[in-house]
Amino acid sequence: MPLLSRTTRRVMLTDEGSRYYTNCLQILRLVEQAAEEARDARQAPAGAIRLSCTAALGVMHVTRLIFKFQDKHPDIRVDLNLTDERIDLVREGVDVALRLGPTADSSMKLHAIGESRRLLVGSPGYLSVHGRPERPADLSRHESVVMSNVAGSDQIVFSAREGTSLMVPVSGTLRVDHGLAARAAFAAGRGIGPAHLWLVHDLLDNGELEVLLDEYSLASVPLSLLIVPERAGIARVRLLIDFLVAELSKLPGIGAS
Repeated sequence: MPLLSRTTRRVMLTDEGSRYYTNCLQILRLVEQAAEEARDARQAPAGAIRLSCTAALGVMHVTRLIFKFQDKHPDIRVDLNLTDERIDLVREGVDVALRLGPTADSSMKLHAIGESRRLLVGSPGYLSVHGRPERPADLSRHESVVMSNVAGSDQIVFSAREGTSLMVPVSGTLRVDHGLAARAAFAAGRGIGPAHLWLVHDLLDNGELEVLLDEYSLASVPLSLLIVPERAGIARVRLLIDFLVAELSKLPGIGAS
């Protein structure tokens, strides 16, 4: 059974080789876990944790929370990876991942934190030029800031109070692949669109953004922690999980699952 595929230009893992590599990583991590659990029983938690987090949430909130965590546990090193890609946690050496949206990896332990509320927002400057949408159908005539890395972002799905749903196609001349870019675009009057409350709450508070069509609701998005099972028993990882669950549930717009 060949593990490598060789050509004159490069060497690549075969499918069998890739599975072998992943299995070896898991074995090594089990050995590391056993040693670390034995050490944790004798001394205060220390060592490294690799945390992956969706980028905008990481910049806006999680980074400062990590500062607070390390103030309490100065011997724990946190390697924070900010990405919106659904990376392979084991292959990338990640212990814990903070994810927005549905999670399909059944091999990981899942800890639900809550539901992230979303709102339709726009700036006063944009609204003074283009007018305020009075009904969902009006959005098809407005300039929208579209998230190019989010499936289905070319349409907005509303849930009316009477329990019906309405899907409205939207478009715009600006497409972005980062939540902070969308936030900046909304504030600059480049268009309107849906945003997580934790992303724009300060701009709503100071009047730089306004909520639109608030009689209609947008579907909330689950916020969860994915934990590599072999790492869940390590004391420092448990400390970080408990800390993040407690702190993230306090963020604006994060409701109970």
